[in-house]
Amino acid sequence: MASNRSDSLIKLAERLRHYSPSSNPSSNNNINIQIHNQIPIIQKDGIDQIGNNNYSSNNSRRSISNRAAVLVCLFEDQQGHLRVILTKRASTLSSHSGEVSLPGGKVEEGDANDIETALREAEEEIGLDRSLVDVVTVLESFTGRKGITVIPVVGILWDRNTFNPKINTAEVAAIFDAPLEMFLKDENRREKELEYMGEKCVLHFFDHETENGKYIIWALTAAILIKAASTVYQRPPGFQERRLSFWSRSRQ
Repeated sequence: MASNRSDSLIKLAERLRHYSPSSNPSSNNNINIQIHNQIPIIQKDGIDQIGNNNYSSNNSRRSISNRAAVLVCLFEDQQGHLRVILTKRASTLSSHSGEVSLPGGKVEEGDANDIETALREAEEEIGLDRSLVDVVTVLESFTGRKGITVIPVVGILWDRNTFNPKINTAEVAAIFDAPLEMFLKDENRREKELEYMGEKCVLHFFDHETENGKYIIWALTAAILIKAASTVYQRPPGFQERRLSFWSRSRQ
């Protein structure tokens, strides 16, 4: 509803609708088409993080490609600060249980595009009705070392009070939110330098505490949120990123 939309959030949404991913400018037309049509992995060492729901027993709901999408869902708190919705993976999951991720997963049969994948996964995992999310842009893709291309879809939740989470406990242990600007600051951040396939890089770890628990946001999830925060606030992080080069390799 218009009464719940602050001027700052409206201006941000308008600016992001005109955002062009620099890593693949030619994809911008396709992104705009997707947005207008939709309006009405964790691997070894945690390097590649993306939810991978297993629907192999249901032929109508199976993964059909090495492509995935995650939802970077933003909203304003009572002080007008932007926050992003995150989840903690269920402890019963076979791969990297209990780690923090963005709602999302692999493309499945029936998904019209990346936006549809991100919205469907968010609805399945945390009960976020897709009609509440105003998709405003799609960021540069991230490619994991196993060849999975992850597309970050940015959406705005105009009124947080309209969202009543319904957690799918088979996939998600908890839902929480964090300040988006946190991913540009050196506070509450740790790093680990490593060498992977002859390339030196840094993994970033962001420590975040809520009234319900303590969370560590790291690896690919952290890299996506650093990019999202840099895009939203139009400034680089206050630290050297030095992320794995193949994460930014376009495979669109």
